Amino acid sequence: MELLIVDDEPEVRDLLARAFARDHHHVTAVGTVEEARRAALARAHEVVVLDVALPDGSGIDLCRELRMKDVQTPILLLTAHGAVHQRVEGLDAGADDFVAKPFALAELRARVRALARRGPVDRRDTIEVEGVEIDLGACLVRVDADEVPITGREWEVLQLLASRRGRVASRAEVLEGIWGEVSDASSATLDVMIARIRRKLGPRVIRTIRGVGYALGGG
Repeated sequence: MELLIVDDEPEVRDLLARAFARDHHHVTAVGTVEEARRAALARAHEVVVLDVALPDGSGIDLCRELRMKDVQTPILLLTAHGAVHQRVEGLDAGADDFVAKPFALAELRARVRALARRGPVDRRDTIEVEGVEIDLGACLVRVDADEVPITGREWEVLQLLASRRGRVASRAEVLEGIWGEVSDASSATLDVMIARIRRKLGPRVIRTIRGVGYALGGG
């Protein structure tokens, strides 16, 4: 896996570079917005881990800039603990996930693996399925032109299935891609998420292929 790590603290950069190198990944580690911009545009990466607070600018602004330049690599933002406004702003800028500092290394590694498995999401498209409009760019869902409130986790499920463009995502893929694990607890939570999405958007928006997984559309 090709990773880009962006953090202005040398100790954090070294920690992450060593941890992911031990997992046999190739890591580019930089400490400024300018270095990150050059690295992200010069070479394709599978995941970018991007600190919000950098000495020469904002990681959120860089995330927004990369999305405007059609860089669709999954981006995980490192945010200040409890800074909800940063997470909201990051979502609007096109970030895929967040981890608050100080973070647990095991959780960060799991989230990076999950983003890599999920792969890039085409945020330019609006998908229509069973009368539901899923706006990947604006992170909005509409039914009959009316916006429907969707939680962050429900959106992750829809986004993952939308990224498959009609192909089936296995149950294990969904669990690993969103929760980072296949367990009884995550499996039960997925069942709740699917049921809630169907109540909000209609029973046919997510199709269950018994024994296989899920896909968008009633078939």
